[in-house]
This record gives sequence, structure tokens and C-alpha cells, in this order.
Amino acid sequence: MAKRRKKKQPMGQKLTITGIIVVLALFIGQQTGLINEHQVNELKQVTGVTKQYQTNRSSSQRVGSLSTNQTSDLPRHPTQSQAATVLTPAIKQQLNARQISFNGTGAFVINQNKTDLNANVRVAPYVQLAQTDQYGRPGVANAFLNNSSREYRKRETTGNATKINPVGWQQMRLNDNRVLYNRGHSIAYALAGGVKGFDASEANRQNITTQTTWANQASNGDTTNTGQNYYESIVRKGLDQHKTIRYRVTPLYEGKNLVPSGSHIEAKSQDGSIQFNVFIPNVEPGVTINYANGSAKAQ
Repeated sequence: MAKRRKKKQPMGQKLTITGIIVVLALFIGQQTGLINEHQVNELKQVTGVTKQYQTNRSSSQRVGSLSTNQTSDLPRHPTQSQAATVLTPAIKQQLNARQISFNGTGAFVINQNKTDLNANVRVAPYVQLAQTDQYGRPGVANAFLNNSSREYRKRETTGNATKINPVGWQQMRLNDNRVLYNRGHSIAYALAGGVKGFDASEANRQNITTQTTWANQASNGDTTNTGQNYYESIVRKGLDQHKTIRYRVTPLYEGKNLVPSGSHIEAKSQDGSIQFNVFIPNVEPGVTINYANGSAKAQ
């Protein structure tokens, strides 16, 4: 009697099963401390399962929830007393400020909005990012921008759609309709996505911090709510008008805290029409944050 031949398993199916096994091994190994992040990256390159692993890892992140006292009747920006909680002596020293004043809409104006940035240079647009420190925290981010650096396309079309969770990331859902944290860019995609060689994705550890929704998103063109996006909108409009702008963003930390106390943002255009020097406190109305590790509780 002829021997029955074993049915061969399709090569693609074998690879898929192998990939799933490797993904699970990577995830369990990192969660239990058996392998570190560097080893994970090496294994991902060898096995070619980076996309699968990132997807599984992202979906495994737990999201807590907080019920805050925030309603539509309360201010959309932090009060001066809340904003001042992160403006400690250590942060003031890093700001190197002669004068600090609250602008009434969430931010602090430094040195009467004047900066020592030099915009009168003739170089190609660039982005320079400091290396992350021993705690994995991003440092100062410098940029020289013009209309060619401006990016209008969606991230998905430019290969900048990947994401990581920055240090201190402990996501919380607030009142079930918004989140506490954003992956906050120092140098925004819309401002510098067109700079050659610059990784403007949300996976660039040198450019992404754990930033509150208010500090990151408030507020495009709204003069009554001045988070980082408000000041970025000034720069965006300047670039749209073909201005050349020197730009710097510095996340500021208290001691060994993983979450920044806020962002020091400075800009100056060559023609002198744009200039600001501000500190955006990394706070969220109705929430108290533990900046050491990113945990939070309702006020």
C-alpha cells in the first residue's frame, strides 16, 4: 500500500504562526523583565515582526478613567493657581527668566515675550534634537523653518503614522469623552514635516513627551485658550506667509520626574513680525498629576 503523503503547510501560514509565537514571546519576555527594550528591538529586526509586535503591545496598554468636576461652565484653560503648581523654583531657574507673568489664558509670558534666538542666519531648514537623557526624557529641540518645511499632508501619506508611548505614559480617560495625555511633539509635524531627514512621527523618542491634552491641543487661533497649539498656529501662519522663523522648544523637568512640568517655547521671525517667549504648563483642568511617573487623580 502506498504511503499517504503529508499535506504541506503553505509557507505563508508557517510564517504567520511563527510570527505570532515570536510576538507573544517578545511581549511576555518584556513584561516579565526577562528581556529589555534593546533586546526586543534586535529580535524584531531579525524576525521582521515589528508591525505585529507594536500593534499587540499598543493594544495591551490599559487605560484608566477619572471623573473630574469639569463642565462646560468651567474655564477651558487652567487657572493661574493651577498653572503655578508646576512653576517651582527649579523650573524658574531653568527658564532663566528676569520676568514671568501669567497671561490670563493658561500660559506664562517670559521676559516680556522677548527671546535671544538669532533668526538672521542663512541656512537650509533644519531640526536638531538633543539625545534623550538617562531616564529616556527628550531635551531641547531647535529648528529653523520656512515654507518648504511646512507639511500639509496627512501623516499616513508621508510615512509618519507610527507611535510610541513616551516615558511617564499612564493614559487616563476623563469623564469618558476625552483623554488625559497626548503624545506631545516638541517640533510639530505641521511645522517641520517637510525637513529632509527629520522623523516627525509620534515614534521619535527625542521629540515626544507625555503632554496633557490641554497643554498640547489648546487652542488653534483661540486667544482665550493658549496652549502649545495656539503658539504653533502663529508659526504655521507665518510659514504660510513665507516667513523664515527660528524656533525652539525645551521640555522642563523637576528633578528625576518622567513627565515634564511644561514646555518653554520660543520663536522669532527674520522680519521681526513674530516673536514670543512662553512657558506652557503641563497641567489639565480638574486633574492632579504625579509628574514622577504620570499617574493622576481627580481634583
